[in-house]
Amino acid sequence: MLELRNISKRFDDFSLKEVSFSVEQGDYFILLGESGAGKSMVLETIAGLVAPDSGKILIEDKDVTYEKIQNRPIGLVFQDHAVFPHLTVGENIAYSLHGKKMSREEKHEIVKTIADELEIPGLLNRKPGTLSGGELQRVALGRTLIQQPACLLLDEPLSSLDTRLKGDLRRLLREIHRKGQTILHVTHDYEEALSLATRIAVIDKGEIIQSGTPSAVFNHPKSEFVAHFIGMKNFFPVKLVTTDQTVVAYTGNNIPIRVVTDAPGGDGFILIRGEDVLLSVKPVETSATNNFRGTVVEIHPNAGGVEVTIDAGIEIHALITRESVEKLGLKAGNTCWVHFKATAVRYINK
Repeated sequence: MLELRNISKRFDDFSLKEVSFSVEQGDYFILLGESGAGKSMVLETIAGLVAPDSGKILIEDKDVTYEKIQNRPIGLVFQDHAVFPHLTVGENIAYSLHGKKMSREEKHEIVKTIADELEIPGLLNRKPGTLSGGELQRVALGRTLIQQPACLLLDEPLSSLDTRLKGDLRRLLREIHRKGQTILHVTHDYEEALSLATRIAVIDKGEIIQSGTPSAVFNHPKSEFVAHFIGMKNFFPVKLVTTDQTVVAYTGNNIPIRVVTDAPGGDGFILIRGEDVLLSVKPVETSATNNFRGTVVEIHPNAGGVEVTIDAGIEIHALITRESVEKLGLKAGNTCWVHFKATAVRYINK
């Protein structure tokens, strides 16, 4: 439905480098990257605000690379809302209907339908200056959705909202998507991506470095950048050594970690989920083949429980429950044992 083919654009201090991805009809596609990675520049190029130096943009199989903004079947919602302060909410939503051959009653009915869908029917006569951030975002969405865009482009739509309002707007965006709207949404928040996306592309320094389903990207990161960006902390460069009996990954300071993989020997990375790391205060009988003695460096709450950082020659992060921390009596400075299975270690060929 929307396809970017090798889009490049050079500026004095930044460039997009052969950006390619496709958004299918009905996708909720998230472009994920840190600030300054080029996310908004990609949206502006799709919208026609920036012309690429090379490459093609196709929407519904039509080349729109150099089409005028008004001839592209897309709608862009800016991060700062960009609503007209001198118009009421209803007038803002209806703005794109100016010049269309329909009666005032028809326009009013369309605006009312959009306002009902966005749960803001009571705001139609108010001015933007009296609205909250969440309400302004809904007005900006309404003004764009009334155009019936083939693809809705969202530039960091949740970044300025508090936690409660973010939850409300996520629910609204899911509902808009469920009704058939194709969405391309850029964000720096991987939890936001997990909660909304059907497909994801990760951008870094103007380049797409990985794309796929949320499950594929978050469970099988293909680079150290992606792993760290999505919060995977147990990610180590290693040298893989295979023999007839064992497969061992050696970290930079020569700590051996058993791995199950068919990959040939050589340089790569290993990834261990914090949930797969077990802790004990004494050596225990276990089927885990990786067992290390270390020192507790830090203990702090995490969205999934409690994260315990252990220095065992490498810093290993375990994600356990608060009850487990109390039962084991873990404190910073304590000695403990770290256990994880070879099958829990994911190897990524460099």
